[in-house]
Amino acid sequence: MKSEYKTKPRNLIIEYLKDNADTRFTARDILNAVKGKGDGLDRSTVYRNLERLSKEGKLVKYKEADVNATCYQYSEEHESCCEHMHAQCSVCGKIFHLDNSIFKSAAKKMMDEYGIEIDYGKSVIMCICDECRNVGM
Repeated sequence: MKSEYKTKPRNLIIEYLKDNADTRFTARDILNAVKGKGDGLDRSTVYRNLERLSKEGKLVKYKEADVNATCYQYSEEHESCCEHMHAQCSVCGKIFHLDNSIFKSAAKKMMDEYGIEIDYGKSVIMCICDECRNVGM
């Protein structure tokens, strides 16, 4: 297996990813957060590293309907991210990994009735988490 090429910009990006593991983010989010923290950290460096980390399986890459950019989620701790559904709080952005047993019958029904298969790794159910819901009370 090819060894990882570690640079200061890559390490800054990975540090950001680990600190924000439960949220979705864009390349711009990373660039804004780590701006000024390292030489050689420009837009192309961020995109190149995100693409490489996606191919390595450390990021889930997807497109959201309401965001005009590619979104990412750190998935190193959840290596089977493409095998289960996710819910995302529309207020704080936190991502929840959901148990697939809840969706098995719905997935079968969708396949039987509509001929469509759920792409779990790219499927996100929007929600409002307990923390955000309780803030408004």
